[in-house]
Amino acid sequence: MAAVHEADVAIRVERVSHVYSQQGRTVRVLDGISLSIPRGEFVALVGPSGCGKTTLLDILSGLAPLQSGHVLLAGKPPEPGRRDTARMFARDALLPWLSAYRNVDFAARTRRGASDDARGAILALLKDVGLEGFENTYPRQLSQGMRQRVALARTFSLQSAQLFLDEPFGALDAQTKLVLQDKLLSLWDRYRSTVVLVTHDLAEAVALSDRVIVMSARPGRIVADVAIDLPRPRSVRALQSLRAYHDTYARLWQELERAAGAADVDAA
Repeated sequence: MAAVHEADVAIRVERVSHVYSQQGRTVRVLDGISLSIPRGEFVALVGPSGCGKTTLLDILSGLAPLQSGHVLLAGKPPEPGRRDTARMFARDALLPWLSAYRNVDFAARTRRGASDDARGAILALLKDVGLEGFENTYPRQLSQGMRQRVALARTFSLQSAQLFLDEPFGALDAQTKLVLQDKLLSLWDRYRSTVVLVTHDLAEAVALSDRVIVMSARPGRIVADVAIDLPRPRSVRALQSLRAYHDTYARLWQELERAAGAADVDAA
C-alpha cells in the first residue's frame, strides 16, 4: 500500500502483540501487527479461526487491553465508550423491552444526546435497512435477519467516525446476508466512516472492502494486504458478473491457504 500522510490516517497500529493465559500456559494470539488505515477506508480482516482477528478488533474498540505496541484512533489511544467509535457484533444485542425504533433511539440518545428532533433521521435509517412499518415491533417479534437490520441502523445512528464490525452477518442465511451487505454499502457510501470488518466470508470481504488484510494462523501476523480494485458504488449481486471480482477472490483464497498452511481453512 502507498504511504499515507499522517493527517489522513484514521487508525494506526504499530507492533501490537497479545497473549492470553489459558490453563496455566501462555497463548500468543497476535504477533507484531502493524497497520495504517486512512480515513473513510473500508478494510476487512480475514484469516484462519483463532488467528486473533476479533482480539485485534477488541483492542481497537477498547474492549481488550493493549499489552504491547501502539494504537491510535484519530490520534488518540482506544478506550471503551469513545463517541467516535461503534461496534457491531454477530448477534444483535437488542434490548428486548424496547421496540425497533426505541432501540435505535436509545443508542443515539445515550451516545449523542439526541433529542426528539432526531425522530425523522431514525425513521429514515429504519426505512433504509428495510424496516419501514416495523418501527414499533419488539425484538421477539422479529426474525434474526430483521434484528440485524435494527442493529445496523443502530450502529449508523451513532454517526461514529470508526466502525468495528465483527462478523455482523455471519449467522444469517445467504439471501438475507446479500441484502444486508448491500444495505451496509449504501449506508457506508453516505456516511463514509472508517470501517474494520472481521469476516470468515471471502466473498463478503471482496464485495465490501477497499482492502483485505490476510492474517496467518495463530499467532496472528499480517501476511498479505490486498487492494480491491472494483468500482464504487457497488452492488454486491452485480459484482458476481465481473471477472475482476472472481480473480480477486481466487487470489485471496490462495493467500489464505498459504497463511493457514496445512490447517483447514475456515472460510466461505
